[in-house]
Amino acid sequence: MDDQAPTEVRSALEAEARAQGFAGFGICAPDAIPQAMTRLETFLEKDRHGQMGWMENRKSWRGDPTALWPEARSVIMLAEPYTPETDPMWLLDKADRGYISVYARNRDYHDLVKKRLKRLGRWLIETAGGEIKVFVDTAPVMEKPLAEAAGLGWQGKHTNLLSRDLGNWFFLGAVFTTLDLPRDTPGADHCGNCRACLDICPTNAFPAPYQLDANLCISYLTIEHKGPVPVELRRAMGNRIYGCDDCLAVCPWNKFAAAASEAGYWARIELKCPKLCHLVALTDAEFRDVFSGSPIKRIGRDRFVRNVLYAIGNSGDRSLVPSVRDRLDDTDDAVRDAARWALGQLNAARPVSSDP
Repeated sequence: MDDQAPTEVRSALEAEARAQGFAGFGICAPDAIPQAMTRLETFLEKDRHGQMGWMENRKSWRGDPTALWPEARSVIMLAEPYTPETDPMWLLDKADRGYISVYARNRDYHDLVKKRLKRLGRWLIETAGGEIKVFVDTAPVMEKPLAEAAGLGWQGKHTNLLSRDLGNWFFLGAVFTTLDLPRDTPGADHCGNCRACLDICPTNAFPAPYQLDANLCISYLTIEHKGPVPVELRRAMGNRIYGCDDCLAVCPWNKFAAAASEAGYWARIELKCPKLCHLVALTDAEFRDVFSGSPIKRIGRDRFVRNVLYAIGNSGDRSLVPSVRDRLDDTDDAVRDAARWALGQLNAARPVSSDP
């Protein structure tokens, strides 16, 4: 570590991280989450990962950071807020509009956070030497347990990370380094008796506090689940067409949430409350153009339009029937299935009377 004391390096590193825009900073050892493997195995054994086979692949790395990179001596965890300007829940009452999760209303956070992590990593190498590897949600790294071990907060009853200083609207990034740096005290649980996140879930996706069944989670269903969504879950999806923020938005700790300083997270106007009639008509080329640079692009046009059709079916708005009929002969099986379901729901909907 050159001639600098580890405490001096750590202090300078935190200052640099905050100067680059990170709102949360903490350090833990790679072996700081010994419980992670057992919890992961239980999750997988109960088939709560749905179609996410990647969670089981390389399980040995995911459950044990020391196996991922044996040379690492410290894990630096960073938090970057994407807090919305207002409570996004108001949009759930707008049946003719689509709800897109707050984190996906502009640029892809993977790209933005990773660039910042690389800059911080280069600074660390130039300042103190060593080697680094950076991770942002795409490698077999369990960021939330590591962030808790690094003192950034605690995993709440909704399984997401919570912070007394940041609320729960933030992304996590990790910098593994061969430098041996001072560790932080792990975060303590401050959920108390609160059940707000559990009780608001539209599909009852939490079997118990601190446990999630992805098979029932709307974020999973709209993003990761391929093919038709189980019929019994479609009504509960409402107008959520990409992700779900209910359990995050209702958390009382958000009164302390840090504002998003990165302009790339500020919602694009056309994605704040997009019209379903416009989205359902997207061709593949139009979809790619509209969502260029967005995390939404990853799921592809077919899965996205499938979600939009479920939202239309839940809208009760019969003026959307022509838009649905246009998708009955779509090239994608799941889109055609969603169109048939949506048409059935709209035909069964009673016209809204304007009489008093």
